[in-house]
Amino acid sequence: MKNREEIIEATKSGKTSTQTYYKINETAARRANDANSRYDYNPGSATAEYSNYIDKAIAIAERQKKRVDPMYHQKIDSLLDIYARKLAENMNKGYEIAGRVPSILIAGGSNFPTRKKENQNAAADRNMEEYREIQSLLDKIRSTGMGGISADDPQAIEKLQIKLAGLEKSQETMKAVNAYYRKHKTLDGCPHLLPEQIEKLKADMSSQWHLEDKPFASWALSNNNANIRRIKARIENLTRKEKFAFVGWEFDGGKVEINREENRLQVFFEGKPDPDTRAELKSGGFRWAPSAGAWQRQLTDNAFLAADTINAIAPLTGIKPTELQRKARRRKLEEMK
Repeated sequence: MKNREEIIEATKSGKTSTQTYYKINETAARRANDANSRYDYNPGSATAEYSNYIDKAIAIAERQKKRVDPMYHQKIDSLLDIYARKLAENMNKGYEIAGRVPSILIAGGSNFPTRKKENQNAAADRNMEEYREIQSLLDKIRSTGMGGISADDPQAIEKLQIKLAGLEKSQETMKAVNAYYRKHKTLDGCPHLLPEQIEKLKADMSSQWHLEDKPFASWALSNNNANIRRIKARIENLTRKEKFAFVGWEFDGGKVEINREENRLQVFFEGKPDPDTRAELKSGGFRWAPSAGAWQRQLTDNAFLAADTINAIAPLTGIKPTELQRKARRRKLEEMK
């Protein structure tokens, strides 16, 4: 990007985080100040405000890295950089909008361009809506690595495979421990458990709720096995999805694109769609994303089924979106032969 600066080393409390700070348009910030304030602009104040935002975001990211497995650190860094870039773009756009029409206190009431001011206010409202969405990225940073594994995660398959390996190891351990107990009628000396684990299992077996004469109850093995099957199915589904040859299309007044990185099917209009079209999009599960400038939903087969029903985004070719995907997959299969 043209407004990307050199990487700055930000040292906080003895810890060093490397994060790119993006350039703030000081000229636009000064113009916005002069159009809305009687006070002189303090040079560099807009950049300082932006840097303060980013410093706080870095602190949030560093705290989250300490809480989660290192496998999530790259995602946290990626979210942090997206936040830094989009915030700079949003602030610069805000200054540009604010400088379009001077305040009535500055310009005076005579021949004040009311219509231009209304357009300016509408643009400022849209920019503020985007600002709120950008701030929500901080919540994504705070939650990274704390919940389940999302299909949106580019490392989803790798993480699921790690989780599967852990479940399979647990299953084998439970079976081996039960077999040892069945043979020896004691857990003492069991090679599959640590001493503290043996003592914990003994305590569990002596409790009233432990009804079966074995360390690990049948339901525990059954539930774990069900989780193994579920994780295997998710891995298979995501692996198959990665091989899909999704394709976008053009429609009258815009285009549909595949965003693999964000795992989204995105609809871009040349202008603002009419209320009926917006209602169709919403009923089809599409939501407006100001940061992307697109209507979008998660990239799944259901997204294309929904697109089939939205007349406003029908492909110019006359072929339904789902059929376009089938043709693309057939072509890819032919290429793989």
